[in-house]
Amino acid sequence: MPQALAPRARAGRSAGRRPSNSRGRLAGGIGASPVARVRWDRLGRLAMLFVLAALLYLYLNAGIHMFSTWGQARHDSATVVSMEREHRTLVRQHEALGRQGTVEGEARRLGMKKSGERQYIVPGLPAN
Repeated sequence: MPQALAPRARAGRSAGRRPSNSRGRLAGGIGASPVARVRWDRLGRLAMLFVLAALLYLYLNAGIHMFSTWGQARHDSATVVSMEREHRTLVRQHEALGRQGTVEGEARRLGMKKSGERQYIVPGLPAN
């Protein structure tokens, strides 16, 4: 009986296939062809490189935006200071023009007279 089982045991193995080593190549090196294999270490390094590039882009973008905002704030502050100075000047002019003496002086300079007032024109005076 042991002889009867022997052919079955041999038939259970894949006939015609040679045993392979752990790297996926055929034993003996003759006719060896590499099997497609994922290099996880290289893939991991490449993924980490892409993540690093994305982080650098995000940090640089945020930094550029921050400096741009800072410059715009300085410009706006200078504009506000200039407008406040102009506002103070305009308020002083408004107060000066609102006084009665200033209004009469400007009217006289333009050649106007009060109602009921007699106006004299003197010719031949030297130009001031």
